[in-house]
Amino acid sequence: MKKLRIGILGIQGDIEENSDAINEALKELQIEGSVIFLKNFTSVTEIDGLIIPGGESTVIGMLLFLQKVQLDLLKNKIQSGLPVLGTCAGLILLANKTYDKTVGETKQHLLEILDVTVERNAFGRQKDSFESKLNIPFLGEETFNGVFIRGPAITEIGEGVQILTKLDNKIVAVRQNNIIATSFHPELANDNRFHKSFLNMCLEYNNSKKN
Repeated sequence: MKKLRIGILGIQGDIEENSDAINEALKELQIEGSVIFLKNFTSVTEIDGLIIPGGESTVIGMLLFLQKVQLDLLKNKIQSGLPVLGTCAGLILLANKTYDKTVGETKQHLLEILDVTVERNAFGRQKDSFESKLNIPFLGEETFNGVFIRGPAITEIGEGVQILTKLDNKIVAVRQNNIIATSFHPELANDNRFHKSFLNMCLEYNNSKKN
């Protein structure tokens, strides 16, 4: 197996925190790998997985969509199986549709590659940030500490979308084929199980490219 190359969208948000979580998860899994910070997508063909971190989804989306040609390259790569982990703002950017309960449907740029509708700031604003223990069978029996910072929630899902967990009856984590998306910030949980699950997907993807 070649050394895994994990890309983190390096425009804005929890970039270093995700890098730390990936490097720790690589050590725990005893997998050789490295992290690449992507400012654009010219090198997207060289990576085995992509993390779209939490941050300001409007800002990230606006900067992304200035790179129209590269954006098509990214969407094609994801649709052909590139594993993606999107957290908080990453979930919003991946979604087909988003809205805000105050202002209604948002006009922000989206990748429209995850078959969900997302409500922004579903748990309140920055001052309403909180942590909650989540039951996520996908990760095992032990609960996972969900860190919610202006967290969105998923209000509608398509047929191919698997619900991973809910909080207060709101969907806060899903998987659709090669995409995992969460309303919370697993990189802030001091628990690398999400990142390890993501790396295992990247490992399968890396192996499949050789066949």
